[in-house]
Amino acid sequence: MKERARILIVGGGYVGMYTALRLQRQLKPELKRGEVEITVVSPDPYMTYQPFLPEAAAGSISPRHVVVPLRRVLDRCRIVIGEVRSIDHAKRTATLTTLATEEEGAGAEQITYDELVLAPGSVSRTLPIPGLADYAIGFKTVEEAIGLRNHVIEQMDIASSTRDPAIRDAALTFVFVGGGYAGVEALGELEDMARYTARYYHNLKPEDMKWILVEASDRILPEVGEEMGRYTVSQLRRRNIEVRLETRLDSCADRVAVLSDGARFPTRTVVWTAGVKPHPVLAATDLPLNERGRLKCTPQLAVDGVTHAWAAGDAAAVPDVTAEPGKETAPNAQHAVRQAKVLGDNLAHTLRGEPLETYSHKYVGSVASLGLHKGVAHVYGRKLRGYPAWFMHRVYHLSRVPTFNRKARVLAEWTLAGLFKREIVSLGSLEHPRAEFELAAGGKPPNDPKGSS
Repeated sequence: MKERARILIVGGGYVGMYTALRLQRQLKPELKRGEVEITVVSPDPYMTYQPFLPEAAAGSISPRHVVVPLRRVLDRCRIVIGEVRSIDHAKRTATLTTLATEEEGAGAEQITYDELVLAPGSVSRTLPIPGLADYAIGFKTVEEAIGLRNHVIEQMDIASSTRDPAIRDAALTFVFVGGGYAGVEALGELEDMARYTARYYHNLKPEDMKWILVEASDRILPEVGEEMGRYTVSQLRRRNIEVRLETRLDSCADRVAVLSDGARFPTRTVVWTAGVKPHPVLAATDLPLNERGRLKCTPQLAVDGVTHAWAAGDAAAVPDVTAEPGKETAPNAQHAVRQAKVLGDNLAHTLRGEPLETYSHKYVGSVASLGLHKGVAHVYGRKLRGYPAWFMHRVYHLSRVPTFNRKARVLAEWTLAGLFKREIVSLGSLEHPRAEFELAAGGKPPNDPKGSS
């Protein structure tokens, strides 16, 4: 091993955090002797466990229990809150901006490294649809999940208090674009929450609300199989949720959702969950990318044709050695967590001059929640639906969420949620915490002091 090996991990998501955790364990002696330095650069000081975002949006889990603080779990690493803007791997340098960059006025800074782990994750894949940037909301972060919950309840407040039928109908129409995990689970949980919340409004009924799922392909939830996908469609339609397959969103300008089948829905809520794309920082490197903009990798999770560079998760095109040649592993959380373990081990092997391991996986299955006590699952070849699938969904993700602290807190919240009524509070003012003070101090009130409307 070199006198001091500097490891730079770009990203604090699944791959970034789990790789750093693995390195902390595998290189514990070297870290104690000061022979290794691990730096993690992340735009957020926490890792978000995204499978819990729908339940956080529905109020079943507190937002702070959906995230894992990096400084607590990565106590042997140096955590830098910032964003990597570009990487020159030939010179082993990364250019980044931090929270202090603008305050200092000195511009971006550079950090040098010996080994690079690229795990920036992905960003929402958007299309040039009129009105999308102005009115739609994503569903990838805990902030978006909680903002969407506040928004839905606020729309119910608007519908309850307005005398204009057009405003009421638009407020009670919710359009979700994308029939993957994020879209279906978010729709299922929020519809469940809104239906429960409606009982506390004297002039709102669940039947007054219109929920629409728009999917461009001919089925939803492809991960759980065609049969379970059809079952999910039938269950959603039984709850009066419109599922429009082989349909696209053409426009949402002027708060009107226009679909490719000609349907038009005045709405104040468009949720965009139609896929992801690699993080833009990958294009600002001198590393090889495939046609989809992901890093070309070997089965050992090294960047193909380059030394001292590693990648996994959404950013990496990793060959699937369990399938026919040319196939790649899917960019999902199940692979990301497993790849991070192998990546951490292989990086430690490299520093010690040991042979590398090959990433190989066995398909476990998929689970999806459709709301409280409702779900679908395809695990080890067995197909489950309804309460058993929902229960398996919770058990699986409870076992996967990092740290015993988070497991205990989530389990406690689920237990309390089973004993008491749902919370129906909207805290939209969190998005503009200074609005009331600015108004009291003589400032100009914002157009939307409560936030999401």
